Amino acid sequence: MLYCLNPDCLNPQNPKEVENCQSCGTPLLALIRGRYRIVQPLGQGGFGKTFLAVDDDRLGMRCVIKQFLPQLKGAKALDKAVKLFEQEAIRLHELGEHPHIPTLLAYFEHEQRLYLVQQFIEGATLSQELRQQGTFGDHKIREVLVRLLPLLKFVHDRHVIHRDITPANVIRRAIDGRLVLIDFGVAKLLNEHSATQPGTKIGTEGYAPVEQLRNGKAYPASDLYSLAVTCLHLLTGVQPEDLYDPLSGRWMWRESLAERGAALSGSIGQILDKMLKELVNDRYQSADEAMRDLRMALSTPAVASPIFRGGAVAASTSVTPSAPTDLLPSTLPRSRSADRGSASPPSHPAVALHSPVGAIASPSPFGTAQTYKSLHTLTGHSSWVVSVAISPDSKTLVSGSLDDLIMIWDLASGERLGILRGHTKSVNSLVYSPNGQVVISGSDDGTIKLWRMTDGALLRSLSGHSRDVNAAAVSPDGQFFASGSDDRTVCVWRLATGELLRSYTDMSGMVRSVAISPNGQILASGRLDNQIKIWNLVTGQLLQTLSGHQNSVMSIAISPNGRYLVSGSKDKLIKVWDLTTGAIVRSLSGHLDIVNSVAISPNGKTLISGSNDKTVKVWNLATGEVLSTLAHHANSVNAVATSPDGNYCVSGSSDNTIKVWQMSS
Repeated sequence: MLYCLNPDCLNPQNPKEVENCQSCGTPLLALIRGRYRIVQPLGQGGFGKTFLAVDDDRLGMRCVIKQFLPQLKGAKALDKAVKLFEQEAIRLHELGEHPHIPTLLAYFEHEQRLYLVQQFIEGATLSQELRQQGTFGDHKIREVLVRLLPLLKFVHDRHVIHRDITPANVIRRAIDGRLVLIDFGVAKLLNEHSATQPGTKIGTEGYAPVEQLRNGKAYPASDLYSLAVTCLHLLTGVQPEDLYDPLSGRWMWRESLAERGAALSGSIGQILDKMLKELVNDRYQSADEAMRDLRMALSTPAVASPIFRGGAVAASTSVTPSAPTDLLPSTLPRSRSADRGSASPPSHPAVALHSPVGAIASPSPFGTAQTYKSLHTLTGHSSWVVSVAISPDSKTLVSGSLDDLIMIWDLASGERLGILRGHTKSVNSLVYSPNGQVVISGSDDGTIKLWRMTDGALLRSLSGHSRDVNAAAVSPDGQFFASGSDDRTVCVWRLATGELLRSYTDMSGMVRSVAISPNGQILASGRLDNQIKIWNLVTGQLLQTLSGHQNSVMSIAISPNGRYLVSGSKDKLIKVWDLTTGAIVRSLSGHLDIVNSVAISPNGKTLISGSNDKTVKVWNLATGEVLSTLAHHANSVNAVATSPDGNYCVSGSSDNTIKVWQMSS
């Protein structure tokens, strides 16, 4: 079946053997842009059509093609629309780096029509789930808030407003049950009016707040309003327009619940009420603010609020289940992050030690399993732990989090020794200098900070990157360090002075990881364009580009003998490369989700990996055998590190904890 791409065609379906549409006469394309084959239409709206397609250049992988139809007159207007479209597409590409937002695969203009190609997310929308399973209870509404608020924080931190949050634009991904936010309205701005006017009315009636529908203005609080309305519809099954009383200016969702004898816990109801305020300034001004109240609500038993029966108030004594612990305070990282949480220190004890909790052993399909004892579970961070590093003497651990803090721990006892404050956003990367006297931290605030570990003093703050700093690595002699950033550059600095020595800018993908070889000669970077670049650190010469992953490279490590490079990817695979030839030695499969971090033991025999599947895996690097699967974390494992003495490994997770493991069999 061939589909006619003429938006005005009344009967676009045609048999494969015809060259022109039988309905309108438009020439038919078997493949769009020579690679995309339309399978079936998925939907149609005022701004264009959406199709399910397959990409013949990627082994028939399914994708979504969105065709936008800007109503514009004249070449200048079209050129302006195309430029705006490209700008929006670039922003969508950056958003697609988050695992809960569809990845942008391509965008192009063809015959004065604009096209986006996006990752296909298989699953049911929340609208479909509501129809199939009925209204959401307290527990599921909590899940929606826990999943989507951090996601909105990620979006808003990148100066994007979604503008159209509805149950139809949230998909529960079939493969893992996670919520994915779709349809960011890219190119809905592309009409005659918006090509010249800053305000554009985008949104779904009933879900969009008044400021959005009246004059096209939208703020982070506007998305929060739409999220609250989405929750009300899922909670009651009633359309938003039937839940709002325009005479009293009140939302009647509690009365609707009372008719069914249902209720929602009072603390969650209060959060929704604030998100629904008519005036923008009366609502939460950021997802962060709402998340802080949500954490408080989730930390206490969920006692349902009073319900209304026949106009009288009756106290409900029912207790609804709180959100599962693996949802607190949010979900998957970008692979680091959406929820940065509160920067204030927690009031509860900083360290919870569970020692011993026993050993975990997982059978290996390749041989005999080994056991690795979990010694400590360290708590104190109020949000995801996304970076960890162990001192050269194997005595001290540092951890970085989306709560903007760096915590210092005694590795043997689990005691928290101190907190380093200075970053204003997530601390994505931590690395010790070879002498253990300095820790280098990279952050979403765009800075690199150098800390003196004897007293925690901030030595200097470097601002050479223009965007998030994701990674850092130090040369073995302690003379230099390298950093990688979302600005698509790798920088080399002099450690003693902070002088910027060299910047590698010939990269098309954001840099997520960097590594320096043990002999100090090789610098490598892993990037979101699926590639790894290798340079001579001394001369700056590009030596080779490693291609083989099918998705973003999240983490890399070089073996102690300098022979191998190991990479973990969003494609769920770990690859071992020969650094001399650039050949893939082996590809390790076993993780069920994104591989966020890899580390190699000091003797070069063992590989440690952490994944969004909530596990840490221990591998025999020489054979690819899985020695053990450590599954004590309640959420994604974002960072792993091994101690220089080979006795420990540590893992940092989106469950806000760090686990210390004894590396002995």
